[in-house]
Amino acid sequence: MSSSPAHALHPKEHEAPKVAAEPPPAAAAVREPATVAIIARWYRLNKGRLRAALIGAVSLVAFLVVWHLLTKYRVVFFVRFTNVPSPLDVYNSSTKAMRDPKFLMHVLLSCRRIIFGFALASLIAVPLGLIMGRFKLIHEVVFPVSEVLRPIPAIAWVPMAIMLWPTNEQSIVFITFLGSFFPILVNTLHGMALVDPVLVRAARCLGARETSIFREVYFPASLPHIFTGLTVGMGVAWVSLIAAEMISGQYGIGYFTWEAYSLVQYADIALGMIAIGVLGLTSSLLIRSAGRLAMPWGRT
Repeated sequence: MSSSPAHALHPKEHEAPKVAAEPPPAAAAVREPATVAIIARWYRLNKGRLRAALIGAVSLVAFLVVWHLLTKYRVVFFVRFTNVPSPLDVYNSSTKAMRDPKFLMHVLLSCRRIIFGFALASLIAVPLGLIMGRFKLIHEVVFPVSEVLRPIPAIAWVPMAIMLWPTNEQSIVFITFLGSFFPILVNTLHGMALVDPVLVRAARCLGARETSIFREVYFPASLPHIFTGLTVGMGVAWVSLIAAEMISGQYGIGYFTWEAYSLVQYADIALGMIAIGVLGLTSSLLIRSAGRLAMPWGRT
């Protein structure tokens, strides 16, 4: 008897489907210890960070509890908490503000002013500090002027800034620029002064030119102090910005906080202060993260 052509061409169609073989129990047992080892290694590497995060969370909760108790019982002990809003009042105010586009506009305008003023200060102060630290004549010319202007607080610059610049926006950015400029300049100068001269002489002995010495020796050695100046400058920039917005601004988180005080909206005052703190903390964390990327040799 001859078989049909279909059966001859496709002999495997009527075979039973093969079931995928399950891995032996030994393989699964090997995977589990490997996963546990990876988790344990990750925990050992991040143990310090996890501990710091836990302690930080506990301290924040303790702060909120103390704040709640002081406002609930209207404590008066040198400091009066009779009109201070409670954490719940501030939370209710924040939920309402998050749905208000005007509050978001205040935050965005403050962030824009900070970005412009801080970026301009960084682009001028860092190269100027490097040049002043390298060339004595330029240091002797610029340093006395900077030391006279540096102690002047940003709030004292507000009337002069209004006269110098045609709009309030430009004057506020200028004050923010001044607030961050001097900390960045001073720390860059300090970093240049601490560069090991042995490294400079070694680079010269190897035939490096001035530009190469600047790029390969002075700049990398000064980077930790430069990023310290950037972090400090960012904090001072926020202080200067809020002062300028409270005095001459019409928008911004500083103006929002001052307007809340004028309208006797205590919860909004606390909300504005917390927003300033969160924005300042976020910007400082971004600078520290950029510093870790720029200085991989400093990682542990």
